[in-house]
Amino acid sequence: MISLTINGETRRTAASTIADLVRELELDPAKVAVEHNGVIAPRSELSEHKLVEGDSLEIVHFVGGGQDDDTWTVAGRTFKSRLIVGTGKYKDFEQNAAALEASGAEIVTVAVRRVNVSDPKAPMLTDYIDPKKTTYLPNTAGCFTADDAIRTLRLAREAGGWDLVKLEVLGEAKTLYPDMRETLKATEVLAKEGFLPMVYCVDDPIAAKQLEEAGAVAVMPLGAPIGSGLGIQNQVTIRLIVEGANVPVLVDAGVGTASDAAVAMELGCDGVLMNTAIAEAKDPIRMARAMKLSVEAGREAYLAGRMGRRKYADPSSPLAGLI
Repeated sequence: MISLTINGETRRTAASTIADLVRELELDPAKVAVEHNGVIAPRSELSEHKLVEGDSLEIVHFVGGGQDDDTWTVAGRTFKSRLIVGTGKYKDFEQNAAALEASGAEIVTVAVRRVNVSDPKAPMLTDYIDPKKTTYLPNTAGCFTADDAIRTLRLAREAGGWDLVKLEVLGEAKTLYPDMRETLKATEVLAKEGFLPMVYCVDDPIAAKQLEEAGAVAVMPLGAPIGSGLGIQNQVTIRLIVEGANVPVLVDAGVGTASDAAVAMELGCDGVLMNTAIAEAKDPIRMARAMKLSVEAGREAYLAGRMGRRKYADPSSPLAGLI
């Protein structure tokens, strides 16, 4: 047995030639191309190329154009998953980490809270979700003034070096609707200080455009009140925000189940952010998988272009020529 590096991963094999290796991998030699230590191995000569310990190979084939390239970009950072998940309301950090893995999300929102100085060795989120592997998006949950939100994010940047942040400034505790005057003020200050704010806002195309002009790198209109699970209440304004924006648009708040996430994506949103819909499900891990699939399905439907709506029936089979 020898160790090889195949497509960036170490693998043990008993193969003595590239042809043997291709057969071991159950690949069709006629449908792949192989690079052996930086040199292309002609398909007709695969059986002549001997393998030795430490060899490096790249094995490629053709895939449908664009199928794996439907990414989205915010502030110059590119992501494959269009689902962002929160880190609150789970029974423990282990369940949170398992739900994150099931969701396929690459970004998690994290609240900034005081250290428990009475028990400094208590488990922390970073013990379960590695910020080197998952993008942390510090947020200002619970802030009711621009000054509090700005202060919170300054501390977050000091703690972890994060400049991509989620800004929310709430108006009052009952509805948790954003205070747009304070939100706009905070956006302007943060942008001038070099932050890259993704901003929670009302589902208003005018407010969304004002945030963009103030320096928001993404606008995140609510679908319904935070934690309500009511789904998207006003599809018209969400679509108008999408049509008018030059930055990513993500529905933030209100998603209750998978169909809600699919609707957001079918409206053309770049992504969806959710927390309660997964964390408070009877089976959070299964719901996380459902949300992953629904976001993907909604995006595919949007790209496919839905059929037009009609007032009356239109038969699938022609009525002419009936017996």
